[in-house]
Amino acid sequence: MRLKNKVALITGGGNGIGRETALLFAREGAKIGLVDNRDVDGKATVKMISELGQEAIFIQADVSQSIDCQAMVSAAEKEFGKLDILFNNAGIMHANDGDALETEEAIWDHTMNINVKSVFFGCKYGIPALRRAGGGSIINTASFVALMGAATAQIAYTASKGAVLAMSRELAVVHARENIRVNALCPGPLQTELLMNFLNTEAKKQRRLVHVPMGRFGQAREVAQAALFLASDESSYMTGTQFLVDGGITAAYVTPE
Repeated sequence: MRLKNKVALITGGGNGIGRETALLFAREGAKIGLVDNRDVDGKATVKMISELGQEAIFIQADVSQSIDCQAMVSAAEKEFGKLDILFNNAGIMHANDGDALETEEAIWDHTMNINVKSVFFGCKYGIPALRRAGGGSIINTASFVALMGAATAQIAYTASKGAVLAMSRELAVVHARENIRVNALCPGPLQTELLMNFLNTEAKKQRRLVHVPMGRFGQAREVAQAALFLASDESSYMTGTQFLVDGGITAAYVTPE
C-alpha cells in the first residue's frame, strides 16, 4: 500500500476529484479526513470508505472561512493523531462567470473566496500540523487554465487558479527544507459535475473538446491517480511543480519561454 499509516485531509471530498481521490487514498492505506460543505455528499463518501474497511471521518466546513479550516485540521489530528497529506481540492465554477465585462463583482469575490482563500487557509493551519508530523505533502488543485486562457470565458475561475498555482510555488520554496512538499495539480477539462454544469450546452462542450488532443474529457479517477503519486513517497523529490493531467491541451497550445 502506497499510503500505509498516512493520514490525509481532503477538501471538496463529496464528489468529483475529491471523492475519487478519497476512495483511492483509502484503498492505498490512508486514513481520511473528508471535508465538504454538503453533509449528504460528504457522509456518502465516508460510507463508501468504511465499506472498503478503511477509517474515515466527515468534517463539514465552509473552506472560505478561517475558523472552519482551523477546525478541520484540528479534527483530523484529534481523530488520527497526525496529518501527513493535505489535498486542498475544493473549488467552484460559477455558471455566471464570464468575461471581465459580464462578470459581477459578487461572483468574482465568491470564486476567489472558495478557490483561493480556502487554499491559503488550508495551508495556514495545515502546515503546522505537517511540521508536527515531521513533514508531508500538500497538493493544491489548480487547473490547465492557470497556464492558458479558456476557450469559454470564465475570468474569475481562471484568475483564481492562476493564484493557486503561484501560491503553490511560493509555499514550495519557503517550506522545502522542512520536508514539506507543495505541488499544484492541474487537471484539464474533466467530465465532472463541476465542469458539465458550466458547459451546459453541446456547443460549449464541443468548443472545449476541439482543443484537447486526446479528443475527450478526462475522468476524475485519472486525476486521483496523479494525486496519489504526489501524495506518496514516490514523488519525494518533487515540489513546486505544475503537475498537468490535461489530455495534451497545454502541449498543443502553450509555447515554452
